[in-house]
Amino acid sequence: MTFKEKLHSVLGDCLAEKPSIFLIDLVVTDAFKVIVALDGDQGVALQDCIDVSKFIDSKLDREEQDYSLEVASVGVGSALKQVRQYKKNIGRTLIVKTNAEIIEAELVDANDDFVILSWQAREPKKIGKGKETIQKELQLPYGDIKEAIVTVTF
Repeated sequence: MTFKEKLHSVLGDCLAEKPSIFLIDLVVTDAFKVIVALDGDQGVALQDCIDVSKFIDSKLDREEQDYSLEVASVGVGSALKQVRQYKKNIGRTLIVKTNAEIIEAELVDANDDFVILSWQAREPKKIGKGKETIQKELQLPYGDIKEAIVTVTF
C-alpha cells in the first residue's frame, strides 16, 4: 500500500467519526508535504482541524515515511468543488463562471445533478425604448460550471 493510499484510508476512518466534516482536497507533494482541505455542513472549527491532524499522526508512522502535515478548512474565497458544498450554500450569492458567461446570482436550490440560480437583470424593453428589470432563473448542470465562488457581503 502506498503512502497516499494509506493516508486516504486513515482520513476516511477519521471523517467517518465526524460525519458533518468532509474532505475537499488531499495533496501529497514529492517531498511528502501532506495538505488536507476540509469543509463542513456547519463549517469547520479549529478544533476539528486539530482533531483530524492528531488522528492522522496517531495512525501513520513517521519512521516508515517522514512527512509534514497541514490540515485546514477551505478559505472564504475558495471555489466550490463538491455537490455537498453547493447544498450547504443554498440562499447565498455565488459568482458562477461558465464557458459562455459570468453570473452573480442567488443559489436557490441544488441537487445531485444541477443548481438553480436566480438573479435580476436589466434588459431592453420588448416595446418602446429603455430597459426594464426582469427576474431570471437558470437551471445549470454541474458539468457546465467552470468555477463557483460564494460572495461575502458585509
